[in-house]
Amino acid sequence: MANATVDAVTPQRSADKQGRTKTVGYAAQSSTSPLQPFSFERREPGPDDVQIEILYCGVCHSDLHTVRNEWEAFMPTAYPAVPGHEIVGRVSKVGAQVSKFKEGDLAAVGCLVDSCRKCESCKAGLENYCEVGATFTYNSPDPHLGGVTYGGYSKRIVVDENYVLKVPANLDLAAVAPLLCAGITTYSPLRHWKVGKGQKVGIVGLGGLGHMGVKLAHALGADVTLFTTSPNKVDDAKRLGAQHVIISKDQAEMEKHVSSFDFILDTVSAEHDLNAYLNLLKRDGSMVLVGAPEKPAPVAAFNLIMARRSLSGSGIGGIPETQEMLDFCGKHGITADIELIPIQKIDEAYERLLRSDVKYRFVIDMASLT
Repeated sequence: MANATVDAVTPQRSADKQGRTKTVGYAAQSSTSPLQPFSFERREPGPDDVQIEILYCGVCHSDLHTVRNEWEAFMPTAYPAVPGHEIVGRVSKVGAQVSKFKEGDLAAVGCLVDSCRKCESCKAGLENYCEVGATFTYNSPDPHLGGVTYGGYSKRIVVDENYVLKVPANLDLAAVAPLLCAGITTYSPLRHWKVGKGQKVGIVGLGGLGHMGVKLAHALGADVTLFTTSPNKVDDAKRLGAQHVIISKDQAEMEKHVSSFDFILDTVSAEHDLNAYLNLLKRDGSMVLVGAPEKPAPVAAFNLIMARRSLSGSGIGGIPETQEMLDFCGKHGITADIELIPIQKIDEAYERLLRSDVKYRFVIDMASLT
C-alpha cells in the first residue's frame, strides 16, 4: 500500500458538489492512541459507483504499520486513520451506469480503489503498479471529497465498480476477506512465475501470507516445502498443504537441499538471511520477496551469478488478477484460516499480531460496530 497524488486519478471533484452521507468506523487519532469510534462522511454513489455495506474486514499487518506511523519515511500516516483493505460486504446501492453489480450482490474491495487508467501498467490490468500512482483504500488522497481515503473498519464504503470484485458464493465470507490482500499478494507471484506441477517450491514463513502461499502453491500442483524456524508449526504446515517442512535453523537439513528448488516465495517481514535460501535455488531458479523487512538485507552477488538465479519482489495484484484469484479460490475451496473478532478488540488483536499469536489472520465482524 502506498500514498498517491490526487493527480493520479480522474480530476478531483468539488467537495461542495459531491453528495455526502454519514457513516461510522474505528480510527486512530495519532500513532500512540487506541482505535476508537469515529464518525465521518462517504460520498454518495456517483453514476459508476457501488455502495457496499461491510460485513467483514480482515486485519493486515499493513493496518498496524499505518496506524502506528511505522512507515513514515515511505508513506506517512494522515490522522485520523481508518484502516482496512480486506473488505467483504453486500451491495446496498449502485449508480445509474453500473452494469457489473446490483443491490443485494456480494462484493469485495481490496487494497486499491482507483488508478490513472491510462499508463501502461493500468492498460495491462496491473493497476497496483500504476505509474502515476494508485489510490489506495486508506491513507491515500481522496480525489472525490478531499482529505484521505478511509478504509474498511467502517459500516460502508463507496467504490467505482471497476475496482469492486465479485465474491464466490460457495466460500465462507469471513474467511474470504484476507484473500483481498494476503491471498492476492501470494497468488500474484505464483502465477507470474508460472508455478505448477513438476516444480519444487518453497514457502518461507507460516504467517498470514505464508499460510496462503502454502495453500495456493499446493492447489497449483507444486511440490511444496515450508521453511520455518518453529518446530511446532510442522503439523499445521502439512495440514495446509505442504508436503515437506524444513526447520531453517537446522543447517545440516538446509544443506541437503542446496540447488534443488525451482521457486521460493519469501513471506517473512522480520530480519533474516536471504542468502541461506538463494543457495537452495537451482540454476535459473527464482526467489521472490513479498515480506518487507524494515532493514535492507545483504545479498552475496555470487549466490546469484554462479547459478544465474534471480531475486525479485512482488506486490499485491491488479484487479483482473485479483478476480482470477478469487475465482480460483472458489473453484478449489480455498479461504484463509481466521479468528473472528469484534471491532472493540482491535487493539488487543494488534498486540497479538506483534507476537504472532494468531492462526493465521484476524477478521473483524463488522456487525459488532454499532
